[in-house]
Amino acid sequence: MPTSGVIPVLVYEDVAGAAAWLCETFGFKTRWRAGSHRAQLAIGDAAVALTEGTPSESSGSVMVRIEDVDAHYERARERGARTLDSPTDYPYGERQYTAEDLAGYRWTFSESIADVAPEDWGGTSG
Repeated sequence: MPTSGVIPVLVYEDVAGAAAWLCETFGFKTRWRAGSHRAQLAIGDAAVALTEGTPSESSGSVMVRIEDVDAHYERARERGARTLDSPTDYPYGERQYTAEDLAGYRWTFSESIADVAPEDWGGTSG
């Protein structure tokens, strides 16, 4: 298992097709597959599991930490991803963009650009 503490499980009608698209478009690597109904993909030290089924209308989103948002954004656009916004700097110290995959899941890719206390951008520390 990967070292990440949380592994999202996303539902796709075509697991093999989704895995291929996510690898090609967003740079994931296949860790393993179980027949045609399940796969686990990795990016950095994070992972996501894919399982066969019908995605729901409220499928949600996934955030992935990466090292170079601008290069990742260009790669995704070149490979046909539907980008919902371009890379943007946020006051909480992250540079991010969001794209939608072939099943409608929203993926936010985030790069840390500053170490900012939550109080400096309107949040509170836990």
